[in-house]
Amino acid sequence: MNWKSITLLFATIVSSITVTEISAKNVKIDTQNTSLVLEAEKGKKLRHLYYGGKISENDAAALRSASGKIYSAYPDYGMITMPETAIAMIHSDGDMTLDLVVDGISSTHDNGADITTVTLKDTHYPVVVKVNYKTWKDKNVMETWSEITNNEKSPVTLTRFASGYLPIRSGNVWLSSLHGAWGNETRLTEEPLTRGMKVIKSHEGVRNSRFDHSEVMFSLDGKPQENTGRTIGAALCYGGNYKLRIDTDETDSHHFFAGINEEDSHYKLGKGETFVTPPLALTWSDEGLSGVSRSFHKWGRNHRLAHGDTPRKVLLNSWEGVYFDINEKGMANMMKNIAAMGGELFVMDDGWFGVKYPRNNDSAGLGDWTVDTRKLPGGIQGLVDEAKKNGIKFGIWIEPEMVNSKSELFEKHPEYIIKPANRKAKFGRGKTQLILDMSNPEVQDIVFNIVDTLMTKYPEIDYIKWDANMDIENHGSQYLPADKQSHLYIGYQKGLQNTLQRIRAKYPDVTIQACASGGGRVNYGILPWFDEFWTSDNTDALQRIYMQWGTSYFFPAIAMGSHISASPNHQTHRIIPIKYRTDVAMSGRLGMEIQPDDMTAEEKEQTKRAIAEYKQIRPVVQFGDIYRLLSPYDEKGAASLMYVAPEKDKAVFYWWKTRAFRNEILPRITMKGLDPEKEYVVHELNRIDTKPLSFEGKSFSGKFLMENGLEIPVNHKLAKKNETDWSSRVLYLTEK
Repeated sequence: MNWKSITLLFATIVSSITVTEISAKNVKIDTQNTSLVLEAEKGKKLRHLYYGGKISENDAAALRSASGKIYSAYPDYGMITMPETAIAMIHSDGDMTLDLVVDGISSTHDNGADITTVTLKDTHYPVVVKVNYKTWKDKNVMETWSEITNNEKSPVTLTRFASGYLPIRSGNVWLSSLHGAWGNETRLTEEPLTRGMKVIKSHEGVRNSRFDHSEVMFSLDGKPQENTGRTIGAALCYGGNYKLRIDTDETDSHHFFAGINEEDSHYKLGKGETFVTPPLALTWSDEGLSGVSRSFHKWGRNHRLAHGDTPRKVLLNSWEGVYFDINEKGMANMMKNIAAMGGELFVMDDGWFGVKYPRNNDSAGLGDWTVDTRKLPGGIQGLVDEAKKNGIKFGIWIEPEMVNSKSELFEKHPEYIIKPANRKAKFGRGKTQLILDMSNPEVQDIVFNIVDTLMTKYPEIDYIKWDANMDIENHGSQYLPADKQSHLYIGYQKGLQNTLQRIRAKYPDVTIQACASGGGRVNYGILPWFDEFWTSDNTDALQRIYMQWGTSYFFPAIAMGSHISASPNHQTHRIIPIKYRTDVAMSGRLGMEIQPDDMTAEEKEQTKRAIAEYKQIRPVVQFGDIYRLLSPYDEKGAASLMYVAPEKDKAVFYWWKTRAFRNEILPRITMKGLDPEKEYVVHELNRIDTKPLSFEGKSFSGKFLMENGLEIPVNHKLAKKNETDWSSRVLYLTEK
């Protein structure tokens, strides 16, 4: 990825090339399979005419005659006050009205993408709003955002600043959204849209996907289906507080708005300043939820994810294996074990640093990123050398945006934390954790220097796990002036983006994981600087099926950290066989979260085989097209999905039993995405049965597999002493 191409908050985009218009006032913007049509007559309101499957110029020109009510494409507040709006402000003279009309249309080309810009001007005040649409011709995702410029003599106050708006024609429309909590992230909710207002929002400040997500899908033909039906997907690309609004009023449409959450964040815009909203990514598919997912995955890998074209390594992370019990001998032993099982990377988690305040638990040390040589006499270099001796790479955990009150950094600079000026700070994790104020340039330098120092001293560090275990719980910046305290949430994100940009400019090749108490930062606003995310601190395989299912709606497997962990599981205490745990982990970016010394020799050997087999299928899983087949949320006793290589010459099919009832008949699952004319040989991976499946090594046409599927046995055929109620299968299909 070209890091310089990432558009930061408040950046300026210059547009200068004239767009060819369909008619005197219609503009059609296309992706590979979708079209957006706007009515943009100079001196009049910018109108939304169409968004959906790709249409011809002739159809686009005749749209108004085929449409019902026509809505503004970027509704403003003031001259019309009753409907929901995308933008509102208070002018320097106290006036609260806007009347934005089209002033011009232009376009530019940026890093392989086309950007169409419609410039709006207020009819009275010198306020300019540019509404932008960015497309890649070979992708089906379109990004839209606005740039708001104040040319008044004095500051104005922005009170609402959405990235985009989309009217969705009423009918039998259903909403699919993601919600959850710590250890139970990214759970799926499906519901019909009914009269009233639906609001999905974040007010956490740092970890904005812990509870709800800024991504949604709209199924236009009734209850959502995975591989059929017209579906719109929307993802707000922002790492901070967001708000999604769906207003179903007396009109013929659902009105969808998405943008930064304006609550407690009214923004004062000085003379000549421009406020740039984060992108809202949109796509449309007539192949259901999975069709939308495939478009988002391709776009994400190519345009919103660091190194989205580079295979991810199989790793062992030390956290659940030893927690804070870091020591040199233990780290060396874990490295030896993961190397012996075929792993490629070892990551040392929390507990390695602190001198005056050693990091022996979660109550001390954050901010003091000096190695504790009492635990690690050879320091970080000794561990890097040990990893090299074992033929693997080395990674390390940091939490650079945070500090403990028991730290040398806090003792020297208490002014760096987020807190109200006249009140005591509120503590988080360990009753001592605090958040550094990323709106402060001095803090940004500190955070940059944490990474810079590590990478300068130890350039062979291959991987950084970047954690964030607290939200902004008390409002106040000791850096921002009194009249800009409402800028805190936005200023934090701007400062974080600036810092990450600096890090990536100097260290473009290091792999960085976004962790935030698990899946608290699973969003496309943060991912341009990260290679992957930690899906959840809950590694229970059964619950991971549900969480990873929801995560896959918008995010590709290459970014989804999915680890084999201990049994009983540390979060749910569920006892699950290693085979099932492995089959679930192999559907994402495979890793391990376990103490290998606690594994039996048989489990180690089985895992070694599984890692070798995962390396075979890694290109298909990490770069293939997803087809979700049977949802665990349907409660039919099983769940299934598959990945298909773009060339359709290989595929990987996953099947997991999700409950064990006596004499229950589970659905026979038909596959998707294969070439009906090709023949595919079926081979089971991670096999544990005493004899192979009846179809092992057999070949079937893609047509047969998609129309009939294969009968998956409900249980494994094992020696009596090894039988359990758990069952899972991974099938590798290769073109004959």
